[in-house]
Amino acid sequence: MKRTLSLILLGLAITGHARADELVPLVTPLPGPMIIGTPVPIKVDNLEPPRSGKPPAFMVPATAKNIALNKPVTSSDPAPLLGELEMVTDGDKDAAEGSFVELGKGTQWVQIDLGKTAEINAVYLWHFHSQQRVYLGVVVQVSDDPDFISGVTTIYNNDNKNRSGTGAGKDSTYIETHEGRLLDAKGTKGRYVRLYSNGNSSTPGNHYIEVEVWGTPTP
Repeated sequence: MKRTLSLILLGLAITGHARADELVPLVTPLPGPMIIGTPVPIKVDNLEPPRSGKPPAFMVPATAKNIALNKPVTSSDPAPLLGELEMVTDGDKDAAEGSFVELGKGTQWVQIDLGKTAEINAVYLWHFHSQQRVYLGVVVQVSDDPDFISGVTTIYNNDNKNRSGTGAGKDSTYIETHEGRLLDAKGTKGRYVRLYSNGNSSTPGNHYIEVEVWGTPTP
């Protein structure tokens, strides 16, 4: 009887482990498109062509979730021109007034404290998207160091002119849409996520609507 019970428990443990390792499509609610005004010609370096059709599925572990939701946010600009820093992780992805934070001109960053080290599968980013524009000098990094001096992993960098001082990047610039930008973090581990930008193709300001961090806290 004891042996039978042990085998049942072992089978349940193996089954549970298989479910935890299962990969599923990352699904998150998207805001509606909200393009206002006449499109302005965009001339920036290394611009990828607009994508057509449905984006391909991005697979994450079944245990992954948005661990950035309502987490604290700090910034290089502690007094934003518009909005509040907590808007970056409040779950609101709309481009309407009152849904985004605007930082000053030049290189600026926002930083999310996940509360503990996590294995990060993806960072999902929405800049201002009610006008076709490209944000410049976009760099996304992960670290366990809140000052981002040591142990820093860069998961995205289109800052080909090294505006942020984090090193020149080769990733493509892209036109903002309501679909946001999904970045593969490849299971990078860290507690803090920092996102840089340096203005955009329309204005010198830096705008953030929402940042999701998909992953699983480490034990």
